[in-house]
Parts: sequence; structure tokens; C-alpha cells
Amino acid sequence: MSVAKVVWNQIQSNDHRLMKRVHRWRAPRWFRIAMIIATRGGDGWFWYGLGAILLLYGGDDRFLAVGAATSAAIGGIFLFRALKRTSRRKRPCEIEPHCWASILPPDKYSFPSGHSITAFAIAISVGLFYPQLQCCLLLVAFLIAASRIILGMHFLSDVLAGSTIGILLGFFSFHFFVTF
Repeated sequence: MSVAKVVWNQIQSNDHRLMKRVHRWRAPRWFRIAMIIATRGGDGWFWYGLGAILLLYGGDDRFLAVGAATSAAIGGIFLFRALKRTSRRKRPCEIEPHCWASILPPDKYSFPSGHSITAFAIAISVGLFYPQLQCCLLLVAFLIAASRIILGMHFLSDVLAGSTIGILLGFFSFHFFVTF
């Protein structure tokens, strides 16, 4: 058996073990509401609001920041759609029912997490323009990514891969717009 196969089997095993624990956990009501709000914000509403606020009050860098965030998000969307069609990994909610979350997935496949890609791509690109917002933006991105696991939409490895891709996209988009 190849090393890659052994590593992938270990990742799958850990993902499934965590999925079973999360799917059976009866989280407190306040936590369930917070996770649903986070995942719905990650549907785009939070980022659209942030873009509008930046365009109105973002100072001299507002157009660069919104341009970098938009480019990173669009690049992320194209990338995660292509990767999902290639990987065809089933979602956790398709494998085992969740005990309390009944949110419908936005698409059929799990790998990678598109919410995590866009959340971190935007958080990093905007946060590099506005360092005073970086901690808050990263917290929002983390909550969005965590909500995808808690709500049974993604495995941990989906979210980690998506977050890493998003961080890279945000970083490169920022540097592209700064050098232009």
C-alpha cells in the first residue's frame, strides 16, 4: 500500500470519527443558533455587507481592498467548484444523519469547503489592507469554517484544505492589487 493511500485512509478515519461525535452531540440552543448564523453569514451576506461598508467608509484603499477581496473570492469559487467535481467526496450529512441540524447543503460534494475558501480569502485580503480589522475578520472566518463541521456540511479535512486555499488566495490577491 502506498504512503499516500495510508495517509488518506488515516485522514478519512479521523474525519469519520469526528463526524460521528459531532453528529450525535446535542449542542446548547445558543450554540446551535450561533452556528447557523455563522454559516448563513458565510453564504455571502456578511461579506456583501463588509464590502458595502468598506466602499462607503474604507478610505483611500477601499477600491483596492474590495477589488482584492472580490478577486480572491471569485478565484476561490472557480477553484472549489472544479475541485468538488473532481473529488466527488460525499458530505457528512449524506453519510450519517445529524441529530439537530437540518440545513440543506448548497451543492452535492464536500471537498473542499467553499465557505472556508471564501471566508479566509476575503478575511486575509481585507485584513492585510486594514490590519486593525484582521483579528475580527479571522474570527468570523474561523466561525464560518467551524460551523460547516458542526452543522454536518463538511469533514475537518475539507475545512482545513479550504481554509488553506483561502489564505493563499487572499495573500496573493492582496499582493497583486498592492503591486498594481
